[in-house]
Amino acid sequence: MTDHEAEADLRPRARAWVSRHLEAGERIVGSETLHGGITAEVRRLAIAGPGGGTRDLVLRTFVGVAQAEDWLTREAGALTLLAGTDVPAPDLVAVDPTAAHGEHPALLMTHLTGRTVLDDEGIETRVPLLARQLVAIHALRPDQQPPKYEALTTPDSVVVPQGADVTAWADAIDVIRQPAPPYEGCFLHRDFQPGNVLFDVVPSSPSATRIAGVIDWAQPSWGPADLDVAHCATNLALLHGPAWGPRFTEAYEEAGGVLAEGASERRYWSVRDALSFSEEVAEVTRAWRQVGRTDLTARCVAERLDAYVTSLMAA
Repeated sequence: MTDHEAEADLRPRARAWVSRHLEAGERIVGSETLHGGITAEVRRLAIAGPGGGTRDLVLRTFVGVAQAEDWLTREAGALTLLAGTDVPAPDLVAVDPTAAHGEHPALLMTHLTGRTVLDDEGIETRVPLLARQLVAIHALRPDQQPPKYEALTTPDSVVVPQGADVTAWADAIDVIRQPAPPYEGCFLHRDFQPGNVLFDVVPSSPSATRIAGVIDWAQPSWGPADLDVAHCATNLALLHGPAWGPRFTEAYEEAGGVLAEGASERRYWSVRDALSFSEEVAEVTRAWRQVGRTDLTARCVAERLDAYVTSLMAA
C-alpha cells in the first residue's frame, strides 16, 4: 500500500493522533484491516523510520460502542500492568478513550508476532498451551483490583436454537436462575479464547508451537477462575466439537489451575457462559468465517452449542 492509500484508509484526525505518538522522523506508510473481531475495528499500521527500517503498530478503534470509554480505559490499565509480567501482551503506546483527539475512541499499541489459529489441525498441541497461559493470567495480583465481572445473560435473554433439546435447555436456563455460587476471586481476562491468542507455529515441528501474545484486554475483571475457563471451553467446543470443552477444563487443572470444588458450582459457570453464546451465534460465526473457518455455518455452530449445553446438563 502506498503512502497515499495508507492516509486514505485512516480517518484524518486518527492519522494525526497516531502521528503525534511516533518517534522523530517516523511516518505511516501502510494500513491493513485485521479481521476476526466483533466489536472493534483493528488496523495494523506500517511505520517507516528515517533510516529506512519499518515497524508495525496496531490501532484499535470503537465505532458506535457505548462502552468504548470504559473498555479502552480498562485495556490501557491492563496493558500497563502486564508490561511488568511474563504474560505476553502488547505494549501501550497511547489511548484516546473519549475521542478527544480522533474521530472515534481508540487505542494504539505495539504489534506482536504470531497469528490466531482456529483450525482443527494441531488443536491437541494448542489446548495445553492455552491452559497454561490462562493459569498464568489468573496468578496475577494487581495492586488495584479491576471491576467485578459482569454476566449479562439472563434467563429471558437466552435464545434456544431451532431444533435444540428443549428439555436440556429449560434445565440449563433454570441453572442460571439461581444466585451465583460463592467464589475466590482472581484476575480475569474475561475474553480468553483462541481468537485472542497469537501463536508462533512451526509447521515442521508442531511441538515447537508457542504462544506469542494475548490480545483484547478490554474487559479485565475480578471474579471466579471458572468463568474464564468456561468461556474458553465454550469457544473450543464450538470451534472444534463439544468434547473439547471439558478437555480444556481438564488441561487447566493439569496446569495447576484451581476451580470450584463442587460439581454444581462448576456447572453453574459452564452453563452460564455457554448460554451467553446463544445470543450471538451469528456474530461469532461471521467473525470465524472471516478468518478462514468457512466450514462453520451459523447452523453448524448452533448445533454444536446445543450438543455442548446438553452434555453439560447430562454430566
